[in-house]
Amino acid sequence: MVRLTFTPQETERLRKERFQHPHPRVQVKMDVLLLKAHNLPHPKIAHIVGVSENTVRKYLQDYQQGGLERLQEVHFYKPQSLLVPHRETLAAYFEAHPPASVSEAVAKIEELTGIRRHLTQGRKFLKSLGLRRLKVGSIPAKADVEQQAQFKQQELEPRIEEARSGRRALYFVDAAHFVLAPFLGYLWVRVRRFIQAPSGRQRFNVLGALDALTHQMITVTNTTYINALSVCELLRQVAARHVGLPVTLILDNARYQKCALVQQLAATLDIELLYLPAYSPNLNLIERSWRFVKKKVLYCHYYKDFGSFQAAIADCVNQAHVTYREELYSLLTLRFQTFEKSQNVAA
Repeated sequence: MVRLTFTPQETERLRKERFQHPHPRVQVKMDVLLLKAHNLPHPKIAHIVGVSENTVRKYLQDYQQGGLERLQEVHFYKPQSLLVPHRETLAAYFEAHPPASVSEAVAKIEELTGIRRHLTQGRKFLKSLGLRRLKVGSIPAKADVEQQAQFKQQELEPRIEEARSGRRALYFVDAAHFVLAPFLGYLWVRVRRFIQAPSGRQRFNVLGALDALTHQMITVTNTTYINALSVCELLRQVAARHVGLPVTLILDNARYQKCALVQQLAATLDIELLYLPAYSPNLNLIERSWRFVKKKVLYCHYYKDFGSFQAAIADCVNQAHVTYREELYSLLTLRFQTFEKSQNVAA
């Protein structure tokens, strides 16, 4: 029989720890000691707490050797995976050759190490390497990633800082061409749904200038074509909104945006036209806005006529900065993804 004595302070601490300690195993240990402090026999303590008499004796011996601090230690036996010695090799291989599925990864693990694992174990191991199943993105094949990084650092970021400090108005410009056609998306349903496909190919064109800070959109729309005259109209609207304040428009290299007519008018209105590097939609903030509009009003929606289709798009574009303010705040952050040449998936 283990004989112990407890001071009133220790007894009070046991009463608190048996309920307040964050780990349930330690709470059980405190319960055992508290019952021992009341001089209950070991079989009775084991019965009340729900542990064996040997466990009761072990807890009491631990207390004798190290006090309450020893009892608060929690040690669990955790067998080490046979794959641990191969972690660095497998991590390097999967970094260079990302697997398309868990089954492919499991087969490759067995081939490289001789260790066979089930799919669940293979998935757990991949996650332990920090790998996640992510959809592969696309990079324009002709994009110059070094030029993009240089443009972002030397041209774009300084103007963003000026806009944040109120010394410049900054807009991102692009045109979207919405065709009256079914936009298919995903829905949580029991049975697959179908939407009607409108006939014809009517197109609603929106040339937009997105304010980098307020997310308000200035637009020029038509149902024919966006051309240099459309861009000139947009420039006049932007200039009228920011009299006396330097204005920069970030644009792509479309011909109608880069022609002499547009550049001459921009110079007259004191508007800076800053053209993106070729094939750089990832640096144009308004591209995210167009995807947002499609998600909100086009995917899985049927419009019986072109008028309702056009009205839905126009309303979303013009009111998104108010109606969807919180969503746009997280979507239209002024952080832009750049790429590394090594990010291409190995063949």
